[in-house]
Amino acid sequence: MSARRQGWGPLAAGALPLIFLGALFLYPVLRLLLLSVEDGSLGAFEKAATDALYVGVLLDTVKLSLIVAALCLVLAYPVAYFLATASRAWAALGFACLLLPFWSSILVRTYAWTIVLGRNGLVNRLLLDLGLTVEPLPLLNNETGVVIGMVHVLLPYMVFPIYAVMLRIDRDLADAASGLGASPWRVFTRIYFPLTLPGAFAGSVLVFVLALGFFITPAILGGGRVITIGLLIEQQVRQFLDWPFAAALSVLLLAAAFAIQGTFQRVLRGETRWH
Repeated sequence: MSARRQGWGPLAAGALPLIFLGALFLYPVLRLLLLSVEDGSLGAFEKAATDALYVGVLLDTVKLSLIVAALCLVLAYPVAYFLATASRAWAALGFACLLLPFWSSILVRTYAWTIVLGRNGLVNRLLLDLGLTVEPLPLLNNETGVVIGMVHVLLPYMVFPIYAVMLRIDRDLADAASGLGASPWRVFTRIYFPLTLPGAFAGSVLVFVLALGFFITPAILGGGRVITIGLLIEQQVRQFLDWPFAAALSVLLLAAAFAIQGTFQRVLRGETRWH
C-alpha cells in the first residue's frame, strides 16, 4: 500500500503544473487552430503561404532572427568564457552586469535605446564630437536599431547555455594538449571550441526562436518601417479585425518555430555523436 501511495505521489505533485500548462498554453494554441479554420476552409493558410507580401514578411523575420542569433553568439561566447574561467569575485560582477537588465521592463529598455540611438543621442553625439562622422547616423527606424535592441535583450539567453557547457569541460584536457606541444590556438580550435558546440547550438536555437516572435522592440525601434511577423499579426487584429488570418499566421509561426527547433536538435545530436 505504501509503495502504491509513493507511486501516486509524483503524479499528484505533477498534476497541478500540467493543468496549469494545459490551461495557459495548450488551450490558447487549440483555440488558434480552431479560429484559423473557423469557416471550415484553409483559405487563411493559403493566403499566408502564397501571397508574396506575407511570404516576404516571414522571410524578412527569419533573416532578422538569424542576424540577431549570429551576433548574440559572437558576443556571448567571450562573455561566457570569461564567466567560466574568472575568479569568483569577477564572475559575480559579470553575472551582476548580465542580469541587471532583467530588473527593468523590456519596454523601458527599448525606449532607453531610442534615446541612445537617436539623432541627438549618446552614440551620434560621441561620433560627432570625435570627428568620426560629419552628420548623425540613421540608427533608428530601421533594421539596424531593431537588431541592436533585440541583441541587447536576447544576449543573456545565449550566454547561459554556453556558460553551462563550459563549466562541464575538464580543464585537464587543455593542459594535456599544451603539454604535448599544442599551441593555445590549436588547443582552442581542436579541443575547447568543439566541446562547447552543444551550448552554442542550444543558445542559438533559443535566441532564434525567441527573435521570431519579437514584437515590442521592432515596433518601437523600427518605427513602422521594419515589419515582422509579430507586427503583422497585431496589425491584422487591431486594424483589420481579421482574426482567422491572424490565427493562421500565428499557427504558421508556431509551426516554423517547432520545425526549426527540431532541426537544430537533430544537428545537435549528430554533433554530439560525432565528437
